[in-house]
Amino acid sequence: MKYLIAELLDKLAEKETESKELVAQVEALEIVVTALLRKLGDEQRQELSQGIGQALATATAVDGASAEDASLLRGYIDKLLNHPRY
Repeated sequence: MKYLIAELLDKLAEKETESKELVAQVEALEIVVTALLRKLGDEQRQELSQGIGQALATATAVDGASAEDASLLRGYIDKLLNHPRY
């Protein structure tokens, strides 16, 4: 029983480490994208936003992603494009 608990704790620690790495990667990408967006003019940002919206609509239709997943992704994209943290 102790062996099983120890093994489960090891797996949990591995998953936590992987999760932290993914969060760091996402935050790094957010910083880079935000910096790039700030270099664009308003018209370029609008064109980019429209292009992303079209690509997302196409990907959702082709992949058959759930409406909930598509909405969540659309919300994060909107936040990144229009309300950056950094």
